[in-house]
Amino acid sequence: MSAIHATAVVDPKAELDSSVTVGPYTVIGPHVRIGAGTTIGPHVVIEGHTTIGRDNRIFQFSSLGAIPQDKKYAGEPCELIIGDRNTVREFCTFNIGSPGDVGVTRVGDDNWIMAYVHLAHDCQVGNHTIFANNSQLAGHVHVGDWVILGGFTVVHQFVRIGAHSMTAMCALLFADLPPFVMCQGQPAAARSMNYEGLRRRGFSPERIAAVKAMHKALYRDDLTLDNARTRIAALVDDTPEAAPDVEMMLGFLEQTSPQRGIVR
Repeated sequence: MSAIHATAVVDPKAELDSSVTVGPYTVIGPHVRIGAGTTIGPHVVIEGHTTIGRDNRIFQFSSLGAIPQDKKYAGEPCELIIGDRNTVREFCTFNIGSPGDVGVTRVGDDNWIMAYVHLAHDCQVGNHTIFANNSQLAGHVHVGDWVILGGFTVVHQFVRIGAHSMTAMCALLFADLPPFVMCQGQPAAARSMNYEGLRRRGFSPERIAAVKAMHKALYRDDLTLDNARTRIAALVDDTPEAAPDVEMMLGFLEQTSPQRGIVR
């Protein structure tokens, strides 16, 4: 038997590992699956087709797996999938996906998600991210690994946020934020690259120098986006160890639509 408080309401069809802990007055629906070592606090509601992995810690008053805030939704069996070792603090709301996209809202592993964060339908969140209090993501937002969102960051629907990027408090994103870029403002504008974060993650001086060169091409030398991409691609010739970083940046820019563009 899982350690389920006597006042919790857990549907008999829910699948909980025997090591899962469920706090008082929590409600868990019939299509929920929760992996080993996960702790669910009091007054949490987990519903819908929701899968939660191992060793997560979910604090009180969160709502996970509710239907999307989308008028087109008509009861389709869409999903919320949460990986392993995530921390989800108080009053977070994660909705399931919608049939207008892949039908899945997904959160990866080792994420630190603070209070009052909202993940709308079909958001795709990577690994090792930090979302500060009141970060709000509209539908279909994609967030790469190691992203840090400052408190009260608001992200428009369909925006993509590249790996290792960072937003300041109260940033408002209407455009794609490329990898490594730090931004601030309403609407957000690029300020620098996340050099300190890269150092903490073990990037070599040579790779960081290549990231600086990317910043110069994108933001300092008044180049068109196509010309900036050409210059970024050439960085591999002088710094072959930066090839994965260059490839990631070029892949991100390749998928940016002309209508949305990147944070400038």
